[in-house]
Amino acid sequence: MKLKQYPKYKDSESQWIGEVPEHWDVKPLRAMLKERNEKNSPVKTEQILSLSIAHGVTLYFEEGRGGNKAKSDLTAYKVAYPNDIVLNSMNVVVGAVGLSKYKGAISPVYYALYPRSKESNIYYYEKIFKNKSFQSYLFVYGKGILVKKSSSGKMNTIRMKISMNDLKGTPLPFPPGEEQEKIVKFLDWKSNKIAKFIRNKCRLIQLLKEQKQAIINQAVTRGINSNVKMKPSGIDWIGDIPEHWVVRRLKYLTKRMLQYGANESSGSKVNGDPRYVRITDIDADGLLRDETLCTISRDVAKPYMLGEGDILFARSGATVGKTFCYRNEWGESAYAGYLIRAKINRAKISHEYVYMFTKSNAYSNWILSSFIKATIQNISAEKYASLWFPLPPLNEQDEILLYIEKAIKPIDEAIQKIIKEIELIREYRTRMISDVVTGKADVRNIKVEDVTDEEITDDLDSSEDEQELDDSVEEVLDEE
Repeated sequence: MKLKQYPKYKDSESQWIGEVPEHWDVKPLRAMLKERNEKNSPVKTEQILSLSIAHGVTLYFEEGRGGNKAKSDLTAYKVAYPNDIVLNSMNVVVGAVGLSKYKGAISPVYYALYPRSKESNIYYYEKIFKNKSFQSYLFVYGKGILVKKSSSGKMNTIRMKISMNDLKGTPLPFPPGEEQEKIVKFLDWKSNKIAKFIRNKCRLIQLLKEQKQAIINQAVTRGINSNVKMKPSGIDWIGDIPEHWVVRRLKYLTKRMLQYGANESSGSKVNGDPRYVRITDIDADGLLRDETLCTISRDVAKPYMLGEGDILFARSGATVGKTFCYRNEWGESAYAGYLIRAKINRAKISHEYVYMFTKSNAYSNWILSSFIKATIQNISAEKYASLWFPLPPLNEQDEILLYIEKAIKPIDEAIQKIIKEIELIREYRTRMISDVVTGKADVRNIKVEDVTDEEITDDLDSSEDEQELDDSVEEVLDEE
């Protein structure tokens, strides 16, 4: 849908807004929104609210929600009410803002804003606060800014402060009240459609990845000859294997015992020192991220230097079971303590075959079975050493690897095409929201379909959920 412009525009005299429709006003924030600077003393609410970039405003004790650590003294908090815009003065420039559904206590570093009159639609102004162009503009007010790029490429502020006095003077568009309502309805409707498109694409990626994993699993556990006679492997999670294959534990396929990495904190990049490989440096395609490169002292690195074909296994946490195959083309590298190295004996098994096996369903099932009785997700070097491998002859391993490469190539190409489509629609969504809330696009006469409760539950109905959707997309794209 190509959105039309308004008939006439005027200069807003604001850098981040640009031109606005001729009949719109531009006013400082204080003219539309008021700070709710209500103290929780005496205690008016014992319900503490949390604020995060990913989830917006949530109840502090909701499981799986992030946020600052709660204070024991409830009188140290301020109070927010339903339909207040709550923002973190230290992190609003990276999206720490949301519309509250609750009455609750908020941190003293949070601001709560509410409309001065019925002419200011809080949902419209929430969309402005969630707008990336507006968030970037707020950098001009930041004091003590320290910004860091995460391993995923996101920008995170470590420390900053935007004062309420500066925020109150920030210029904001002020369309007529009825028009604000139409903008909100249009963006909810359009964002819901975009979310549905993205989620369908993510489901397709997951199906393609499952298809890819099935191809790999079939090839590395049963071979590529459908006429070969099979026999029980004796290992439940592997099943039957070709009659001429054997099964061997990983410890009998390596040149030495599996070894933990260096327990050293990473430093900045130092020319001449080896790269320090951590689990967060490894992307979804098994490659090293350039943006996270750091080094380790050569003296410390000596026992942990990697060689061609070394396999690294993640041993704990959310990434447990993740693997990496090192190649000399990455240059001198050592590895960190949360990784375990297997130095493969290539006279017995190809290191590429070992790495490919770790992409199979059989390996995933083994990982899951390791946690059935465990309270902490952790796999030790001894546990990895006991991992069983279905082992074909070396020449057959090469044939299997070549078969897999050809079979999964069109799947990988299809996944990359879908990822590009998702990236483009996300860029369009960001641009569209910015254009609509600042009046670059006229949506007054666009017929908006009603969004049902069922669609809202399944898809997207608020800008707060857009960050959750983007995070879920990143999870899908990062999964192997």
